[in-house]
Amino acid sequence: MKKFITATLLMTTVISAGAQNAERNIIRIATDNTDLVLEVGPNNRLYQTYLGPKLMHDSDIRNLSWNQIAGSDGSVSTRGWEAYSTSGNEDFFEPALGITHADGNMSTYLYYQNHTRSEVPGGTLTSINLKDDKYPVNVTINYVAYPKENVIKTWTEISHKEKKPITLSQYASAMLYFNEPQYWLTEFSSDWAKEAQMSSQQLQFGKKVIDTKLGSRAAMFTHPFFEVGLNGPVKENSGEVLMGTLGWTGNFRFTFEVDNAGNLRVLPGINPYASNYMLKADEVFTTPEFIFTLSYDGAGQGSRNLHDWARKYELKDGEGSRLTLLNNWENTGFNFNQDVLSKLMVEAKHLGVDMFLLDDGWFGNKYPRKNDRAGLGDWEVTHDKLPGGVAALVKAAQDADVKFGIWIEPEMVNPKSELYEKHPDWVIEQPNRETYYYRNQLVLDLSNPKVQDYVFGVVDNILTENPDVAYFKWDCNSPITNIYSPYAKDHQSQLYVDHVRGIYNVLKRIKDKYPNVPMMLCSGGGARCDYEALKYFTEFWCSDNTNPIERVFIQWGFSQFFPAKAMAAHVTSWNRNTSIKFRTDVAAMCKLGFDIGLHELSADELAYCQQAVANWKRLQPTVMDGDQYRLVSPYETNHAAIECVDKQKNSAVLFAYDLAPRYQEKLPAVKLQGLDPNKKYLVKEINLMPGSKSRFSGNDKTFTGDYLMKVGLRPFTDRHNNSTVIELTAQ
Repeated sequence: MKKFITATLLMTTVISAGAQNAERNIIRIATDNTDLVLEVGPNNRLYQTYLGPKLMHDSDIRNLSWNQIAGSDGSVSTRGWEAYSTSGNEDFFEPALGITHADGNMSTYLYYQNHTRSEVPGGTLTSINLKDDKYPVNVTINYVAYPKENVIKTWTEISHKEKKPITLSQYASAMLYFNEPQYWLTEFSSDWAKEAQMSSQQLQFGKKVIDTKLGSRAAMFTHPFFEVGLNGPVKENSGEVLMGTLGWTGNFRFTFEVDNAGNLRVLPGINPYASNYMLKADEVFTTPEFIFTLSYDGAGQGSRNLHDWARKYELKDGEGSRLTLLNNWENTGFNFNQDVLSKLMVEAKHLGVDMFLLDDGWFGNKYPRKNDRAGLGDWEVTHDKLPGGVAALVKAAQDADVKFGIWIEPEMVNPKSELYEKHPDWVIEQPNRETYYYRNQLVLDLSNPKVQDYVFGVVDNILTENPDVAYFKWDCNSPITNIYSPYAKDHQSQLYVDHVRGIYNVLKRIKDKYPNVPMMLCSGGGARCDYEALKYFTEFWCSDNTNPIERVFIQWGFSQFFPAKAMAAHVTSWNRNTSIKFRTDVAAMCKLGFDIGLHELSADELAYCQQAVANWKRLQPTVMDGDQYRLVSPYETNHAAIECVDKQKNSAVLFAYDLAPRYQEKLPAVKLQGLDPNKKYLVKEINLMPGSKSRFSGNDKTFTGDYLMKVGLRPFTDRHNNSTVIELTAQ
């Protein structure tokens, strides 16, 4: 983005404080549906005056006032909502920015200087420049408004020209305010195999903080996104809701503070825990991007806003297709050889998928990777297991007429490895305490440029020697433990921040050199799921838990913020009590893959999977790129239903799941959404087991879109762990 901004500088409109002294200086950041209005007050400081549904008339903008903030008793505050409040000033609540200046002063006051506007792909960038009047400290608040998608992205740049470094103790990406009768927070808690679990609570006076301190596998216990219902709990199809997510692959913090007057301030950003940042003169500290949308029709519309935005502007190859695949992990674990893998590649072709993905266990010679206790860091093929190397595997995949992908975990190291023996100084590890190992491994110090070169080399060497490798699964199984960097020396407090920046340096180099190689983001499941990382990855692995019942909930949670094509789901043997059809139908609502041996399947089950793969490929434009509607929640019923509709409203797919119906419970109709009411749609059940007939009452019938949205269909049954997939085609 920086290069683009520089290139368009001549087209940028600059508005300075001096040029506007004669009239009010109002800055409007607008999408087609939302207005964020800021104003420079008479004291020359910047205030938020409005954030909500777009105002139809420009004259109404002039009626907003920077200090007209109503209190709970009907009084009007003169304090105002400062757009980027700082510590040490007259505001008594949580600040966005905390600075200790070189002379020890801990106060900062920011005054408006000017602002610029320029066009960026899909939207308009507004950059507002602020400056302290006593210290040479500059802060630039950036907003990109995407009108059609109703999404705003914001981040902050902090710099100074003091003689010595200043210390940043807080550095939020943004600061938003609301004044509503009630606020209800929906958060997304997590653990291994239990990702994206949704829960809600009302925000009362005081602070609610969601944060993580795990460093690398940062989102293991909570995810970097949230929803706030404004004047009531978050609903799917009605009500006003703020949906926000932070693009940061490290420690993050969301602070929600309700003040004495019942106003809510929201502060998203890097978690400053153990992360005081020593900012040198002329260095620019850039905060992560905070991405948000305001929906006035519930979380469903907010999700569609974010899905459209992500596919167009943020997700790597967001408008491209996705590869179906067969992975070997659940089938073989670490126990495989070249012959076994070659046979699995043939199975992949027989199944009908595009690619075979080799998982963990292919590397290490002095310390062969036979389990998770050794070999990590030694990225050379185990010779006695795979004598032909990666080249032979690529050739075997080509012979089988499938692509070849490979698993790596380049940020980590086992102490039992040649890398650790040669470079113990490349590892985050305390020198004077007993080492704590998480999963028998340690984290490489990505703040060190030499380590960045090494990690880049893991991918670069594989692709240089084997340019036909078509895909990487990039894993990260450990949080940072034993926090200490031999490289950082006297700047240990910056390690959490510099480590993540080092990861991005590597990923940028990979994307620049190999822009068309897709990669899956994985972190022991879904512990990495943010939009900064997804600039470099085509998809992320939602969870190691592939039990289809649990996956319905996990995928429901992640779908609030991510389009289906960003969410990888595999059919495995988890929960064999469910049918292969149910497992496949659940995975098919995301980016479809398999991790199962075909020998486990009967002839009918294999034929079913082959047909399901063919259907998914045919319907990929609808499922991956269409509008998604969450129709029936598993949190509220014993069923779930999700619908995908293509942008032309000519094709739709309904996924309906019976999870645990009660005896003789009422099975209501499912009213569809997003169809053209004047079109007629042929309704047909697909993904049927060979030889079986549809029990669905609407099968092979034609209905208008109006009927389907007002009367609906009845796909639910009283059978446990049952699935029904329905295709709708405009006639």
